Amino acid sequence: MLNFPLFPERASALAARVDSVFFVWLALAGAVALSVAVLIVVFAIRFRRGSPADRNRESGPARRQKDRRMEIAWTLTPLAIFFTMFAWAASLYYDHAAPPGDAMEIYVVGKQWMWTLQHASGRREINELHVPLGRPVKLVMTSQDVIHDFSLPVFRIKQDVLPGRYTTLWFTADRQGDYHLFCSQYCGTDHSRMVGRVVVMAPAAFAEWLAGGSGSPTMAAQGAALFRQYGCSGCHGANASVRAPKLEGLFGRPVQLADGSSVIADERYIHDSVMLPAKEIVAGYAPIMPSFQGQIGEDELQDIIEYVKSLRAAAPGATR
Repeated sequence: MLNFPLFPERASALAARVDSVFFVWLALAGAVALSVAVLIVVFAIRFRRGSPADRNRESGPARRQKDRRMEIAWTLTPLAIFFTMFAWAASLYYDHAAPPGDAMEIYVVGKQWMWTLQHASGRREINELHVPLGRPVKLVMTSQDVIHDFSLPVFRIKQDVLPGRYTTLWFTADRQGDYHLFCSQYCGTDHSRMVGRVVVMAPAAFAEWLAGGSGSPTMAAQGAALFRQYGCSGCHGANASVRAPKLEGLFGRPVQLADGSSVIADERYIHDSVMLPAKEIVAGYAPIMPSFQGQIGEDELQDIIEYVKSLRAAAPGATR
């Protein structure tokens, strides 16, 4: 089947599991459709006009009991099949919903009409994604303009990429090679040109490729420079004169808000804190932070987020 020209390649363990669910659903749907088609033909012939079939036979208690058993069977059997398939598909979904904690993070920005990607080491790519074989990879994605969709058919995964929000997608490639990358959400005039490739490399070859871009500072270092450039250190720095929440050890921890609720300080929270600072006010602090919307690009904001992540190690007792 894998050699069938219309059957897409598989390059991850998830792909085989997705295909299994798909083909079982296809077989079930085909069996039901075939059964209905056969019954239509049989009934059309048996009960055609002028046939000797008895249409007026009375049904006694025994026949009513038989009919009841049949009704129970054709009700409970599809229900059991449905719940079995639901549990199988839900298990597959939840297994893939949360990326592993040790996944390698790569930041992605969709923009008309290209993909820009950046590794934590600072190496950037355009319409290409280099990843190591056998290691979980987590993509942290956002859009600079309209809705895009990051689609990797060879891994059987796709995810909408939304302006002003962060979405994630993860996979573990289990086969080396070059594979197609698409935007599968119509995003404007040159949507069809918003394509690229994923290059799955042996771990040693990937490490060598990643080191080839070592001339660029890491994302955390670039974020630290932007943090100072935009004046963030004047309020959030160690020697700041303005009372503002400290960022050391912030990422990944709950934050108490002024309205009594709490949120986890993840990529979305940091993004909104910079772009929409009045949205979630930290308890005990005045709402004095200005908005940087329109001043900081999504690429720069990702560097700042990576810098805030790097401050986890600066908190007393914090672990990476």
